[in-house]
Amino acid sequence: MVRGARRMDVIESCRSMQEKSESLRMDGKITALVPTMGFFHEGHLELMRVGKKHSDKLIVSVFVNPIQFGPSEDYDTYPRDLEGDLAKARDVGADILFTPSVKEMYPEGFQTKVVVERVTKYLCGLSRPGHFEGVTTVVAKLFQITKPHLAVFGQKDYQQLTAISRMVKDLFMDVKIVGVGTVREPDGLAMSSRNSYLSPEERTSALCLKKSLDLAHGMFMKGVRDAGEIKGAVENLIQKHAHTEIDYVSLCNPVTLEEVDTVSRGSLLALAVKVGGTRLIDNCIIGRGAH
Repeated sequence: MVRGARRMDVIESCRSMQEKSESLRMDGKITALVPTMGFFHEGHLELMRVGKKHSDKLIVSVFVNPIQFGPSEDYDTYPRDLEGDLAKARDVGADILFTPSVKEMYPEGFQTKVVVERVTKYLCGLSRPGHFEGVTTVVAKLFQITKPHLAVFGQKDYQQLTAISRMVKDLFMDVKIVGVGTVREPDGLAMSSRNSYLSPEERTSALCLKKSLDLAHGMFMKGVRDAGEIKGAVENLIQKHAHTEIDYVSLCNPVTLEEVDTVSRGSLLALAVKVGGTRLIDNCIIGRGAH
C-alpha cells in the first residue's frame, strides 16, 4: 500500500517497494537508503541528510528487526513512534518511507540467513550471539527490496558498519556503503534511541563513555602505547560512575576487530557499558579523538 504524504510516499509492501525502486532505477535516478529501527533522533536525521546530498531520491526504512534481538533483550519495549518518524523524515526531505511489517519481511517458511563470520566474533558478538546474523540478514533483504545505489550507516555502530561492509564486498553487492561520524548530544553522549530508557541519574553516569574515549585519546597523545595500561585506566574511570557495568573495553584493529597489545594511531577503542538496565556503546579511532 502506498499513501501520499505531500512529497513523501509511505510504502508498507515489499513488492510495492521493489517495483518503486526498479522504476526509479529505470528513470535513471540515484537512490540512497538509510535503514533504521525508527524512533528518530538527530543522528538518524544526519544520516538522512547525507543520503539526500548524494542521491536523487532518499529512501528511509523503519523496521524493528526481531531476529537481531536476543531472548532477554528489549524487542517488545524498543521505543517506537511511527507518526513522529513520518514527520521528521518528511521535514528532512525523504522521498519514501518504507515501513514493512514483520510478516512482510519474514513470511511463513522463512529460513535463510546471511552470516558474516570473523568480524562478528568480537566486541558485541561475544555477548549478543546471533545479533549480527540478524543485522546482515535484514540489511541484505532491504538491499534486495529497495535496490539502492548507496546506503548510509552511522559509525557509532562500528561493528555493524564493518560487518555490512564485509558482506557487501564478499557478495559483490552493487551498493556503496557510506559511514557517517557519531552524532552527539551537547554534553558528549552519543545519540541513541535507547538513551530514552535512562533515568536522570543514569543519564549523568552515561557520560563516562565519552569521558573514557577522551581519556584514552589523551593518554595516547602523551605517548602511552600499552593497550593494557589504557584499558585499565578506562575501566577504572567507568567503574567510578554509579549504575555502570562494563560489557567490554576493547582496543583493536579497525579492520579485523582483533585485539591489539600495542596501540597505534588508527587503532579502534570500542566500549559497551550497561548503565542501569540500558546497554550503551561508543567508540573512537585513536589519534582522532571522539567526535
